[in-house]
Amino acid sequence: MELSDLVIFKAVVEAGGVTRAAERLHRVQSNITTRIRQLEEKLGTPLFIREGKRLHLSPAGQVLLDYAQRLLALADEARDAVRDGQPRGTLVLGAMESTSAVRLPGPLSDFVRLYPEVKLALKTGNPQQLAAAVLAGTMDAALVTGPIADGPFEREPVYSEELVIVASAGHAAITAKGAEPPRNIVAFEQGCPHRARLEQWYAGKNSRPAQTIEITSYHAMLGCVVVGMGISLVPLSVLATFPERARLSVHALPPGSDRAQTELIWRKGAMSPKIKALVQVLKPSA
Repeated sequence: MELSDLVIFKAVVEAGGVTRAAERLHRVQSNITTRIRQLEEKLGTPLFIREGKRLHLSPAGQVLLDYAQRLLALADEARDAVRDGQPRGTLVLGAMESTSAVRLPGPLSDFVRLYPEVKLALKTGNPQQLAAAVLAGTMDAALVTGPIADGPFEREPVYSEELVIVASAGHAAITAKGAEPPRNIVAFEQGCPHRARLEQWYAGKNSRPAQTIEITSYHAMLGCVVVGMGISLVPLSVLATFPERARLSVHALPPGSDRAQTELIWRKGAMSPKIKALVQVLKPSA
């Protein structure tokens, strides 16, 4: 296979067909069709299921798409590496919701101003999702709170977050010795490190929540806490952005379980000028 084969294959997938792919690549349709058939012959398997003029990825095509994305990203990285070392191209950064909402607006504004040749994209997810995306090559780097396996990554500590339990205003003491854990918690989906920390806190009290109400944003989560639906564990920094802060009570966790380290991770051996520039911008804000 040649990289140009993969460029054409990926364009057909993303465009949804040969006609639009040809327009995007400034080629005639017959050339695109021929190159796809030649690629299928090289691999000895169909990459698309054809229904008239419509194309759907075959199982083999799904497998190749994952490799094509990683190989083309690696080729872009190689081109960047042999240039003059200036940050340029696309930087896809992942972050947890709390980090992106509270910590990143200022530093990323500085990054865009300082490095206008970099096209920045920010995506959110839980640490496992972000780490998987970095390994797959669909993200350049991500800000995560562990535990994340050491082997595949290089990392740079960036933020140390204070974690607190929040409840509705006037709620009885929660973390004091002998206090009964509340029945319900409000949290992100499984994979969120703060949810895991709260569940561990319950386990340490030989208890478990009766119900976990899953929410997809911090402001919605805190709104549910305000009206007494349950308690939540959040970075203290998140509360600064919540307009109803006065309607919450804040409960400190025991020392040793009240801090979380946020790190910037990237694939081992994949340090680039873009990531170096990002580290330089993030560290002063930390």
